[in-house]
Amino acid sequence: MGNSSILRTKRVETVLEQDEGGGQHLTKRLKARDLVGFGVGIVIGTGIFTLTGIQAKENAGPGIVVSFLIAGVVALLAALCYAELAAAVPTAGSSYTYAYTTIGEVFAWIIAWDLVLEFALGAAVVSRGWSGYLQELLGLPETFFGENSVVNLGAVAIVVVLAVVAALGIRESKWLTNLLVAVKVLICIFVVIAGFFFVKVANLTPFFPPATPKESAGAWHQQPLWQALSGVQPVAYGVGGLLVAAAVVFFAYSGFEAVANLGEESQNPGRDMPRGLIGTLVACGLLYMLVSLVLTGMVKYTDISEGAPISDAFKQVGLGWAAVLVGIAAIAGLSSVILVEIVALGRIGYALSRDRLLPPSLGKLNERYNTPVRMTILIAILISALAAFIPLTALSEMVSIGTLFAFLVVSIAVLVLRRTRPDMERPFKTPLVPVVPILSAVTCLGLMASLEVGTWLRFVVWLAVGMIIYFAYGRRHAVVGHESASSSRS
Repeated sequence: MGNSSILRTKRVETVLEQDEGGGQHLTKRLKARDLVGFGVGIVIGTGIFTLTGIQAKENAGPGIVVSFLIAGVVALLAALCYAELAAAVPTAGSSYTYAYTTIGEVFAWIIAWDLVLEFALGAAVVSRGWSGYLQELLGLPETFFGENSVVNLGAVAIVVVLAVVAALGIRESKWLTNLLVAVKVLICIFVVIAGFFFVKVANLTPFFPPATPKESAGAWHQQPLWQALSGVQPVAYGVGGLLVAAAVVFFAYSGFEAVANLGEESQNPGRDMPRGLIGTLVACGLLYMLVSLVLTGMVKYTDISEGAPISDAFKQVGLGWAAVLVGIAAIAGLSSVILVEIVALGRIGYALSRDRLLPPSLGKLNERYNTPVRMTILIAILISALAAFIPLTALSEMVSIGTLFAFLVVSIAVLVLRRTRPDMERPFKTPLVPVVPILSAVTCLGLMASLEVGTWLRFVVWLAVGMIIYFAYGRRHAVVGHESASSSRS
């Protein structure tokens, strides 16, 4: 491709040389267990502590267990595609770099801009959730904590503290993440074991409540895309309810791809990246299904609390002290989510700056901490501004659409690289190609179609803003363009 083409690609060898060359590069300190720690750190959070109750009550009943299984299978298909690329091209940019080496620069930029949306918005949503749990646990003033706050100082405070940890270094982030993950996983296991003794078979019957038409479909922009296009009457429960719930609880799996952003800091990416990605999903999927089974067994799905479903379930069976433990788990869980999203955003920004699609000064590594401190500060300011003033409940679906779009591109990238670079060394190979990548792409599109029309419109606006930045700065300054111009002159 010419040096001015928006479809110019980056050579895989160039990506690998950037990591191994003499310039600035990130330190290799992570093993497979650390990657699983980061993965579980970002995945187990808002989904298990809030979405479980809402979707069981509104759409799936006890069948929410199957909804988590469906969403988990879609995520696992994408993870198998991620694992091949993350092992072969271990880099800080993750799906952004994979797109750059396969389908062209403009698509790589779209993916990067999409990932910024996913992680920044996700961190802001979760930091507000963190503030709400802390307010409920300690009885703090609602003026500054929780969703009713004027300025959510609690959300800002946790973002600032965790941004400092992220800036200090990957080793410090790893230690804190592993500690927080241990706390929340242990308490999730406690929920399963303690709650099991209060499960009543009657609460799990019927496991799949019969489909019933929803009373109101809402405004046109509040309808799922497929429904708005087809005119089908929306239903709660039944097969339709299971699928709607699966699309929404997919949010609970979002973020595992942040592990792929740590490929450049992995000691043995060929072995550790597949283990980290797949290990994360298997561990989280099992926990999700067990917790949702126990929750709907403890309390009839029609009586589940939407605000704090797990805590309230223990209160309903007379174990109020257990609700406090769940609150602690929620705070620990959400803290680790925010930390990993800040770390992942820093790595994406570092990759963009290294390729000159953003000003290189933004992604410069700090000499003392060997982390992109300036980028981390910028990210913390962005997340804090969102978290302080904007109730983000209505925008949480945008995290899902951003994630699914990234998964779609990665699935396509596996197919493209298999055809264009059949000789490339692949320490891990996605099984059953082309079946698995095609299934991954189709199921991602299916879940995206279950998201609201309004979410699609906001997503398009966000991408339009990104394209303005790309054409105004990135396209003219990109390293790939200058390298192509130099080689054509020589």
